[in-house]
Amino acid sequence: MNENPAATAAEPAIAEKPAKKEDSFPVFVLKLALIVVLFRSFVFAPFYIPSESMLPRLLNGDYLLISKWSYGFSSRSLPFGVGLLPDSRVLASVPDRGDVVVFKAPPLGRDDWIKRVIGLPGDTIQMQGGQLWLNGKPIPKQAMAPFEVAVTPNTHCLSTQFEAKSDAEGIDVCRYPRFKETLPEGKSYEVLDLFAKPSDDTPVFTVPAGHVFLMGDNRDNSEDSRFPAEVGGGIGFVPIDNLIGRATVMMWSTDGGAEWIKPWTWFTAARWSRIGGTF
Repeated sequence: MNENPAATAAEPAIAEKPAKKEDSFPVFVLKLALIVVLFRSFVFAPFYIPSESMLPRLLNGDYLLISKWSYGFSSRSLPFGVGLLPDSRVLASVPDRGDVVVFKAPPLGRDDWIKRVIGLPGDTIQMQGGQLWLNGKPIPKQAMAPFEVAVTPNTHCLSTQFEAKSDAEGIDVCRYPRFKETLPEGKSYEVLDLFAKPSDDTPVFTVPAGHVFLMGDNRDNSEDSRFPAEVGGGIGFVPIDNLIGRATVMMWSTDGGAEWIKPWTWFTAARWSRIGGTF
């Protein structure tokens, strides 16, 4: 028996695992870009409000997040219209009346617009004397205090008759007649009714299958389903397949007074009280 420890057989060495190879920076960037594209395509996407057709709820300069899953997914869900999904929606669902939706605007289906869902398939819609009628019944329209919005680089009064001074701060504002509408399901929202226009009295529209009837809350300053779908004009009945998503939360708002070369204006131009509002 050999008692010399040095003469004993050496125990086999434990093989070391090779170090995990870290991703190169370009691979990391590609993975990050893929995650962003998937998130933007199927979860949330940003949307900028470029006009005043949805006053008083939405101001020029608001930035929203829209939920992409609310009405299903189609080729319109992907950025830049990349045709990797079918034109008809997968996991499709019909919006609720009163939803604020982003959609591809007819007739071309290229530009993203935002309006409120007023009529669903089979509904009849009509305007009589500036009042909305749904399925043969008038929608309650309750007068409210005038809507005031400050005059800023993003906001100018539609005409001199709406120019005023704020009672509280004495700043220049636009003051518009405001009303509250309440749909049969109980959904309420505010609209502006500025003056008498031909669009205050319309024929009866019957919403065809697979379509919705959309209107802007700024009733006298909105090209919507009351007008035929034509370039530079209205949108007519909008196919449900054109819907991109539902407005969910206000993530930012600016009055247009920010300048890149003046970083402090990024904060002074923000409309802080609007950030975080939901729909």
